[in-house]
Amino acid sequence: MTGFNAVSIDDRFEFGAHRFTAEEIKRFAGLYDPQPFHTDEEAARNTLFGALCASGWHTSAVMMRLMVDYFRRAAVDAQARGEPAPPALGPSPGFDNLRWMRPVFVGDEISFTGRITDKRLSQSRPGWGIVSMDVVGTNQKGEPVFSYTGHVFMRSE
Repeated sequence: MTGFNAVSIDDRFEFGAHRFTAEEIKRFAGLYDPQPFHTDEEAARNTLFGALCASGWHTSAVMMRLMVDYFRRAAVDAQARGEPAPPALGPSPGFDNLRWMRPVFVGDEISFTGRITDKRLSQSRPGWGIVSMDVVGTNQKGEPVFSYTGHVFMRSE
């Protein structure tokens, strides 16, 4: 069984973890979100955050990288065992409820997990289903710092 029929509500995934460094926080922010609390440690001390912290978009990009790498590894591992590859993911029609609940500071290690929350056949795209997944990023203290509900097309045949 592959594709849409291979996933079930409540299936869970551990995508991995990432430790954020000052250098990468400043590098990402310099390119994509050049606000003082992301680019300058001294300036960040005088902001609401009180210290340098990662852009929410940086946190999102790290999550996406870990998730893509997770599913790629799962496909390679399944093939090596002679099993069917996990479902191939198609494009995303969007997401809901993106939240950055707490800042991600220098040295924080964020672990990302996902849980399938819904699946339905597409009414407009025969042969495809839409799968929804809640994704959460949690820091080393067990505090959620990031969440969203993503939706992705998946072959149903």
